[in-house]
Amino acid sequence: QVQLVESGGGLVQAGGSLRLSCAVPASIFSRVTMGWYRQAPGKQRTLVAAISRGGTTNYAETVKGRFTISRDNAENTVALEMNNLSAEDTAVYYCNANYLRTIDYWGKGTLVTVSS
Repeated sequence: QVQLVESGGGLVQAGGSLRLSCAVPASIFSRVTMGWYRQAPGKQRTLVAAISRGGTTNYAETVKGRFTISRDNAENTVALEMNNLSAEDTAVYYCNANYLRTIDYWGKGTLVTVSS
């Protein structure tokens, strides 16, 4: 069973920064596109950022210029650096691994709370 393990969530003041990390099994890491999604209370889960196997990135408009996704192919991890956080960024953040747009693996999520 594939397990993705997120870490790094927590409470931060508005304007602050957090770094999320996700550990991915080595058996799949080189084959998958990695992404971070988030789900705020009462809302749908949405894509925040993604990075392909080759390093191509894409971001939700709401986080462009503030968030940076990266992957470490040696450590089999993906990170999300979040800067200038606002209350609207409060959500549970989920790590996702997608294989050929057909199979999705998910982490259990990590809570990010931004106090205003």
